[in-house]
Amino acid sequence: MKKFIAAITVAGVLLSSSPMMGQAALGDRVLKQGMQHSDVTQLKQALKASGHLKKPVSNYFNYDTKVAVMAFQKSKGLKADGIVGKQTIAKLPIHKSSNVKGVSSFNVNALVAEAKKHASVPYKWGGTTPRGFDCSGFLGYVFEQSAGVQLPRTVDAIYQKGQKVAKPAVGDLVFFETYKKGASHAGIYLGNNQFIHSSSSKGVSIASLNSSYWKTRYIGAKKVTH
Repeated sequence: MKKFIAAITVAGVLLSSSPMMGQAALGDRVLKQGMQHSDVTQLKQALKASGHLKKPVSNYFNYDTKVAVMAFQKSKGLKADGIVGKQTIAKLPIHKSSNVKGVSSFNVNALVAEAKKHASVPYKWGGTTPRGFDCSGFLGYVFEQSAGVQLPRTVDAIYQKGQKVAKPAVGDLVFFETYKKGASHAGIYLGNNQFIHSSSSKGVSIASLNSSYWKTRYIGAKKVTH
């Protein structure tokens, strides 16, 4: 079973064990190739959300990141030098999911875009790749690819780690009691009472919390925690 990615700051910035890590906000430093920092994680999440980065998110500014930055800068009419300063950051689609201590912060746009990209992928028991997903395999893949966050392998384990919220926000997880007592199914909340999940009958698809089936089985929503 995979473990959640390490500690989160009060400002909602994902941290790692790198000695360069700090608690400053994105934009307080210039980012360029060769750097390893939590700000790079946020940069890559935003680049992924804008469609300029295809590779998995990490906290390392590699050559692929530079190429993605240059393409983004060119699309915004900025100097395409691959160096990320305040002008470039100001144009990035940055949208944090939470500023609550202990709760993972990630780019919600990137998360939703990654999830929707796999619409119609078939359901596969034990599946964790775009060749086929089961319920928790889909969640794990989407969070790791879009936000660099590793979820536990099973729905009940994810439910135990999550922080309960009274009402879901976009990017939160919604849980259901289906074939056994307790949390046994989950999806990513999209807003307007809709969520995306990997259904055993329809594969990756969007459903409504108001449907007669899901409404009676809904047990609550949670934010992803470290």
